[in-house]
Amino acid sequence: MRDDEKYTNSEEQLLYLQNLLDDQDTAALQAYFSELDILDIARTLESFPAKTRDFLWEYVPDDLIGEVLAEVDEDIRADYIEDLSASDVEQIVKGLDAQEVAEVLDVADEAIKTSVYASLEQEIRAQVENLHAYEDDVVGRYMDPETVNVKQGVSLEAVQRYIRIHHLLDDESQQIMITDKDKRLLGTLTLIDLIKQPQDAMVDDYMDDFFTLNDQMKVSDAAALLRSKELHFVPVCDSDGLLVGQLNAADVLEITQDDADMTLKHMSGVSNEEEVFTPVLRSAKSRGIWLGINLLTAFLAAFVIGQFEAALDQIVALAILMPVVASMGGIAGSQTLTVVIRGLALGQLAGNNVRWLYNKEMWVGMSNGLVWALVVGLISHIWFSDTMITLVITLAIFINMSLANLSGVLIPMVLKKLQIDPALSGAVILTTVTDVVGFLSFLGLATLIIL
Repeated sequence: MRDDEKYTNSEEQLLYLQNLLDDQDTAALQAYFSELDILDIARTLESFPAKTRDFLWEYVPDDLIGEVLAEVDEDIRADYIEDLSASDVEQIVKGLDAQEVAEVLDVADEAIKTSVYASLEQEIRAQVENLHAYEDDVVGRYMDPETVNVKQGVSLEAVQRYIRIHHLLDDESQQIMITDKDKRLLGTLTLIDLIKQPQDAMVDDYMDDFFTLNDQMKVSDAAALLRSKELHFVPVCDSDGLLVGQLNAADVLEITQDDADMTLKHMSGVSNEEEVFTPVLRSAKSRGIWLGINLLTAFLAAFVIGQFEAALDQIVALAILMPVVASMGGIAGSQTLTVVIRGLALGQLAGNNVRWLYNKEMWVGMSNGLVWALVVGLISHIWFSDTMITLVITLAIFINMSLANLSGVLIPMVLKKLQIDPALSGAVILTTVTDVVGFLSFLGLATLIIL
């Protein structure tokens, strides 16, 4: 039994790999990666910060680099492709199918795309160009353009002979499509019927009714439909009913995962590209946009409270600005909480990776905290023309947003230790923490500085 086989989950595998890195055991690292499949290699690389990931890339087997590159997150793929020449990318995509080539070239610049297109076989090039013609959020962009289809009016024996000669079936093939001379889909034939039914029978005799997806259908709508029908394979047709591709189990799973990821991230204003180990500046920038949007809604609440200014005494400005402090801390903490909960669900957080994440979130919180504290301070000064109030709100925003990011990591990690699902209660606890910290810092500073 190999050393890593004694580990029963992804966190234990992650800790084992970290030990190999700490020991600088290059032989063991080489052996470890040589026995992983493509998906495991991709998930392993996604579980480390950029510096460590760059080091681990050296242990990915050369013949798997293209497939691994097509499988990892888009931001990781973009960072890797950025340093490669056109000839390097041509070598990487050699032997890949159209879907994989399209994934790799998605993040390449136009000059590299043009060069790689020219190096591809004509059939693969046409399929890749077709995939790239679709918008990112439609079914056509996810489908496999290579289908196993035969014309109507042929025998099952002829179909089997045709498939064997051309080596058409692979591990993902589930059904054979029956089309007319114009490639209009007429029905599907299961592999079971192909084998067990009388071989002199015609494919038309055992052709099943079919359910299809339109190639221009939104991915989110397709994901909901596939889940409701529990489908693991579906043909894809264009608006004229012509067969253009198929979705296999792996494609269906990718659509479902991407749809779930998008929904979860959008709930807290995190961009689709951000992952657990996205660099500090990129994380701060992507989240900062949503923090700005949230600031507008926070000032709307403050404006409503400010309508009662005539009825309040000297402390009116503090009452008006209190919701801003709590709201900015709440959204900052929620963004962190979303990324961390997803990382926990995928088994990406264990050992010293957690320490790295604390450091990252501290800097993201302080960076965004400083920027938006200055913005809020400037607006407050224009509004109230009071230097002391400006100082109080600026410091309170900075403190609350910095601590909110750390809380977004600490709370789910503690809940996990207590065997409580962070996704169920993390947001409630985080809201309480950011409100309490926000009001204490704001009113406490006001008491010390103004009163």
